[in-house]
Amino acid sequence: MKIVDFSNDNSILNQYIAEIRNVQIQTDSLRFRRNIERIGEIMAYEISRTFSYQPLKVQTPLSETFVKVPALRPVIATILRAGLPFHQGFLNYFDHAENAFVSAYRKYQDEEHFDIHIEYIASPRLDGKTLILTDTMLATGASMEYAYEALLTKGEPAHVHIASVIASRQAVNHLEKVFPSDKTTIWCAAVDPELNAHSYIIPGLGDAGDLCFGEKE
Repeated sequence: MKIVDFSNDNSILNQYIAEIRNVQIQTDSLRFRRNIERIGEIMAYEISRTFSYQPLKVQTPLSETFVKVPALRPVIATILRAGLPFHQGFLNYFDHAENAFVSAYRKYQDEEHFDIHIEYIASPRLDGKTLILTDTMLATGASMEYAYEALLTKGEPAHVHIASVIASRQAVNHLEKVFPSDKTTIWCAAVDPELNAHSYIIPGLGDAGDLCFGEKE
């Protein structure tokens, strides 16, 4: 299984990570959503470099020419709700992609213990397709695991790209164990070292859903 951590490289993506983490900047929800979207766009470009390509004949005003274009149409699957701006960033680049959505949430037993519940799924058939499974934050990795299990009811993808803005090391280690290693790639803008007692990523950035769309009841 290949794991890509963009924070190890010098790129403009790190500027957007700095802004979504910064408590003095992240409260601007419009800017926060746009930065999440930008990170999705950069990741979409990088993932596109792994696709197979085929020549397409194009008629210009002067002559015919050939351009290499992707030989596949991926399925972008997103875990609601914080994943929506991230999803849009991918869709900005993969504008012919199919789309899937899964609702996964934490149901707390007490302040520190919770179960992951899946309540909704909308997806095309996935058999033989390239699945890009996105979630803004990967804390424990459980939501991603259960979302994938739910999506498998729609077929078996040929390859799975897991894309996250910020993941914990614990989540990455967990996904390495539960996803098929021969056909999974994990892409993270940053991998943080730990979780606190409430399973929030440290240093993380707070609640991405609330920062995108406002506090929930």
